[in-house]
Amino acid sequence: MSGFIGDWHALVVLLVAGVIPNQIWRMLGLWLGGGIDEGSDLLMWVKAVATAILAGVIAQILVQPPGALASVPWFLRYGALAAGFAAFMVTRRSIFAGVVCGEVVMLAGKWWLG
Repeated sequence: MSGFIGDWHALVVLLVAGVIPNQIWRMLGLWLGGGIDEGSDLLMWVKAVATAILAGVIAQILVQPPGALASVPWFLRYGALAAGFAAFMVTRRSIFAGVVCGEVVMLAGKWWLG
């Protein structure tokens, strides 16, 4: 059995160091956030800050791409962004559809360019 799963000690370390600390904060957030009104000013502010951080990360990746993304031409990166945004809007704001469309355009473009 250990040949199939690997070293069981590594799985225990992964569980203790990775899963348990994250689950504590998730459960605490669920417990504390259960009574918050979704239309409250505090939650609207949190959503705005999260959106701004995400927009900043996306802008940084587009302007100064890290790692292997640096080999992708700028017009392909911006084209994939535009296609993903268009798919997001066409599918009534489906984040999944936008991400998948952007990825497909990026991969197809990179494959076509060589």
